[in-house]
Amino acid sequence: MSSKIAVVTDSNASMTVAEGEELGITVIPMPFFIGGKEYLDSVNLTQEEFYERLKGGEEIHTSQPSPEEVMKTWDRLLEDYDEIIHIPMSSGLSGSCGSAYLLAQHYDDKVQVVDNQRISVTLRQSCLDARELIAKGMSARQIKDELERVKFESSIYIMIDTLEYLKKGGRLTPAAAAIGTLLRIKPVLQIQGEKLDSFAKTRTVQGGKEIIMKAIKNDMETRFGCSDKCHNVHLEMAFTHDIAAAEQFKKEAEEFFPGYEICLKPLSLSIACHIGPGALAMAVSKKI
Repeated sequence: MSSKIAVVTDSNASMTVAEGEELGITVIPMPFFIGGKEYLDSVNLTQEEFYERLKGGEEIHTSQPSPEEVMKTWDRLLEDYDEIIHIPMSSGLSGSCGSAYLLAQHYDDKVQVVDNQRISVTLRQSCLDARELIAKGMSARQIKDELERVKFESSIYIMIDTLEYLKKGGRLTPAAAAIGTLLRIKPVLQIQGEKLDSFAKTRTVQGGKEIIMKAIKNDMETRFGCSDKCHNVHLEMAFTHDIAAAEQFKKEAEEFFPGYEICLKPLSLSIACHIGPGALAMAVSKKI
């Protein structure tokens, strides 16, 4: 008889605790600190309140779920499940994956921690893929191996509206930020695997959207072998704060990629505080 398996992730998967419950996925909310006080992503602070405080210049620091919180979640689930697949955000972007690996050593192989180098909407898709593989009768270990095997079969391209928050987080020198702001440069960044790299620069939002859609199309054709008749990828979009701009971009993307259903989700707050409001992103991940 196949074992009963639970899927666990964190809110960096562009998924709230409530949405996770609907999908049969346990979501551990990411903690962050504003003015020294701890908040949990979309639990005791709404997106709206968060951006109000971010724009107001308050100091916001991200953290990772405490070991106690993670183990408490696993212990509760193991009362009803035989095994757990735990899929945190990419180890290249957070320490929470490494921490989960260490904690899992105490669980006699009942907890399989997956490091498949995903974040945001591609991490969300990995959780949905895990559910699909459970339904096919795979064990937690087999699912971990499969998700890690395909870890580089996704890309995210993200256009940032303001350089202010990258500068604040020390990811950009003040001089580079000042020149970029003066020239009205909007960088397009790329996340592939564990790296966040610069991909292109643009001065207009429309130019940035076109760069992103062409990059996604190129990945679909050259990396994933997509054609008009072969829809073997998932397309996803993410944004920070400006839902109207995101919905407009989604409309344009649906025209650019006819026949594809595109999932649009807000970026988690612990990512948003590093890049600020007004960011638009698109992602592609190969179907398992």
